[in-house]
This record gives sequence, structure tokens and C-alpha cells, in this order.
Amino acid sequence: MAMNITKLAQSLRCLTVNQLSYSVNQTCRREIHETANCLKNFNTRVPKNIKIGRFRFEKSVDFNKYTLTPLKTAKTGGRGPDGKIWVHRIGGGDKLLYRMIDSKRVGPKDGEPLIERVNTVMKDPCRSAFIAVVAGGNKKRYIIASENMKEGDLIKTSGVVSSMPVRASEGDAHPVGSLPLGTIVHNIERLPGEGGKVALAAGTSGVYLRRLGDKCVIRMPSKREIIVSQECMVTIGRVSNPEHHKTKKMKTAGENRRRGKRPHSGWWQRKTGYHGRKIRPMKPPVVFDKPYVEKPEVFRLTV
Repeated sequence: MAMNITKLAQSLRCLTVNQLSYSVNQTCRREIHETANCLKNFNTRVPKNIKIGRFRFEKSVDFNKYTLTPLKTAKTGGRGPDGKIWVHRIGGGDKLLYRMIDSKRVGPKDGEPLIERVNTVMKDPCRSAFIAVVAGGNKKRYIIASENMKEGDLIKTSGVVSSMPVRASEGDAHPVGSLPLGTIVHNIERLPGEGGKVALAAGTSGVYLRRLGDKCVIRMPSKREIIVSQECMVTIGRVSNPEHHKTKKMKTAGENRRRGKRPHSGWWQRKTGYHGRKIRPMKPPVVFDKPYVEKPEVFRLTV
């Protein structure tokens, strides 16, 4: 009787192993962002272009629909959708209201430029630069304010690429190919129609250096050069709030906690500079001629 029970157990064990071997899935897929168990307590989502920041938005927010209404935010605490800490030194902080910034300055391709009036210039807690509420026609939006922009100013936006350089004022937006050499610009597009991606922080600006056929060379705030199409839109002048680097310095430990930053967790020493710094040659210019495509993640598994 004991022998029969042993053989029966061995047979069942072999059958179970065979069934498991056939049911194993040969593909591996990362399920952090879509597993129901991970998302049951995660009622808000992270925007597509932000990995893990200080805050996140409600699921009902549609970023394809522009709104002037400030959006409520919830804190991430540095935790990802799986509930684990992805970024340390993030936690706490004051509540913030996020305002959608329209970085696309789209103007008519022919005829008179679009004229908008600056209603107000205000501080935005989610960014270092000041923002402005501008209105033209039946549309009102937030934009990045230039350095000397004030209430009541009229700004122009034109999409005409002229053969002769135009005489533009600060705050106006034109294709970079229409501007004279040496113009200080910000809110620079890398591809036509993409929207401003370069020189958006407080006090930053680029310089239109030279022209190469139908391409234009702009020196970025980091002193590196980029080569963009002559149809890329730029805004004339520097970004507002150039004194931000003086006012953002921490005076008390509580200021950083109110900004949502947690303390360092290790011993830190000031660099003495005894051995100097490495002098490296300037990197070659970056050419933006086609959209950037993210490479798919590759997970290498070993047995």
C-alpha cells in the first residue's frame, strides 16, 4: 500500500511539472504602469513627458485640451506607480497649482501678423520664469514672459519667412530665418511646429549667430550651438526674472522642505579645486532635422 502511494505521488509530481513547463510565458513584459494591483491606490497619473517629479495630476486632466484654469496637483513623494521610491530627496512641500503654458507661437504665413495684448504678468510657482496672460481675437493663453514685458504691451506673431531681415520688438515671435544676425532669442523651436523647447528658464537666451543655406545656427545658453530650420519660431529677447539665481538660494532648511526637497543622506564635502578642472573642447553643433524617436527598452535576462 505504501509503495502504491509513493508511485502515485511521483506520477502527480511529474504531471504537475509537465503542465508548468508548457504554461511558462516565454516573453517578458514590464507591467509597472498597467498592473491593476499597482494602480489600485494610484488615482493620478504622471504626464508622458515627465518621469517622476514633485507632483502629478488627476486622471480626468486631458493635456490635449488647453485650459486657463489652474490644475490641482498631488505629491508623488518620489514614488512611482508601483508604490516604491524611484527618486530620493523628494517629499512634502507646499501645494501647487499648475498652469498650462502654450509654447507654440503660431502666426499667419502671409498677410498681417497676429497681434495679442498682454493682460497681466505674474509669477508661476511651478517654474522659475514669469508668465503672462495674453489675448488676441477670441483666444486667451499663458506664455513665457520676456524680460521687459509688462501689462498693456502688444506683441506680434508672424510666420512669414522674409528675404529681408525684419525689425522686431521684444516679445514678438518670428521665424529665425527672418531675423538679423546677432538677435537675442528665447523659446526656440527645434523642429517647425514643435513648440519652444530651448531657453525657457529664467534669464536664459540664445543668440542667432549665422546662416547655413536654409539652416540657422543658434548658440544655446550652454554655449553649445544648434542648427535648426529657418522656419523654426523663436521669441525675441531674454526670458523674464533674470535675478532668479539670486533669490532661489536657500537661507534656512525649511525653505527647501517647502519646495518639496528632502535633505541629503550622506557626507558631502566642498570641492577644493586643488587639482584644477579639466578643459575639454567644445562639442560639435547639434543638427535638428528629424523628430527624435525613443529607442525601445531592452531587457536582457539570464537563466
